[in-house]
Amino acid sequence: MALPPVELRPLRRADFPLISRWLAEPLVARWWDHDPSPEAVEKDFGPSVDGTDPAEIHLGVSDGEPFGLVQVYPIEAYPEYVEEFAPVCAVPPGALSIDYLVGEPSARGRGLGAALIAAAVARGFADHPDAHDVLVPVALGNERSWRALQRAGGTWYAAGEMEPDNPIDPRDHVVHRFTRAG
Repeated sequence: MALPPVELRPLRRADFPLISRWLAEPLVARWWDHDPSPEAVEKDFGPSVDGTDPAEIHLGVSDGEPFGLVQVYPIEAYPEYVEEFAPVCAVPPGALSIDYLVGEPSARGRGLGAALIAAAVARGFADHPDAHDVLVPVALGNERSWRALQRAGGTWYAAGEMEPDNPIDPRDHVVHRFTRAG
């Protein structure tokens, strides 16, 4: 099945109320466990908007309407993240990772999550020509998320214990890998 078209648009401060709403949405809150307050959104997303954090954050847009968010970043920019990967799998030099969410409930079940992931991976490879891999850890229990990774072209790369985004979850994670073509 072909993925629907998705555009990526850089996150702007004017989008922060939308991000707050999405983070408070029950399914997003279940897996992201992120404070949706305006102060927390500014603290966590503002540095990327300002260009002082290495994560590049985009909104996923379909038919002119934003429906989700994706962060693309070099894993090595966050040493604690490199350490967390170490017992689970090797992190190839220059590897990227992504974090994503589908915030609009009406956008779920239509392939937009997988399309958002595929667009983010393509953007990551375009923006980071030395990167040959994108590694994405997901809580094992978040099957919808890792199935979207597979529909986007990711392959199951490793499994092991990592710190969950939501402390109520077990540490069991699966890591999916995208490799640059050619």
